[in-house]
Amino acid sequence: MNIVGLLLAAGSASRFGSDKLRHALPHGVPIAVQAARNLKSELARVLVVVRSADMAPLFAAERCEAVVCENAAEGMGASLACGVRAAGKADGYVVALADMPFVRPTTIAAVRDALGVGAHLAAPYFRARRGHPVGLGGAFYEQLISLGGDEGARHLVAAQEAALVKIPVGDPGVIRDIDRPEDLTPPIRV
Repeated sequence: MNIVGLLLAAGSASRFGSDKLRHALPHGVPIAVQAARNLKSELARVLVVVRSADMAPLFAAERCEAVVCENAAEGMGASLACGVRAAGKADGYVVALADMPFVRPTTIAAVRDALGVGAHLAAPYFRARRGHPVGLGGAFYEQLISLGGDEGARHLVAAQEAALVKIPVGDPGVIRDIDRPEDLTPPIRV
């Protein structure tokens, strides 16, 4: 099956105070590069949607294709549409966010596998909370390339709730995004 990974890395990161996607994690790897590595470990083809071409070399080193989204300022919907357009028609898309470097490869594989056996929509759930990445079947191609605004595919997923395959995971990384520097502090275990 032709399932493409799409990493959305074209946001403005305004709440972080600096370029969060290039910010190094404790082991020295930039946040967005770690997210790309996780996706690439489970998918043969990964496209990274970026705001500007200066980010492309970071992802080329990880064997990922970078696509510049000229209208990234419009929001996540525009970035997702740009990525799907660049990927072309596929059997499915695993959509991940570049500010979520803690998603486990096993979770990405579970979403990919759900699409591979015919799910139209798939998402991981950690403690009853939907997380990322989200799997979208190729049947949604036309709807995806017409997205805009900052909603991403949220309304599409909500409208198709009955078709959503919910994948329970023990992976808190699916709901842990980095918006502010303090989000890098490890959560307290209870």
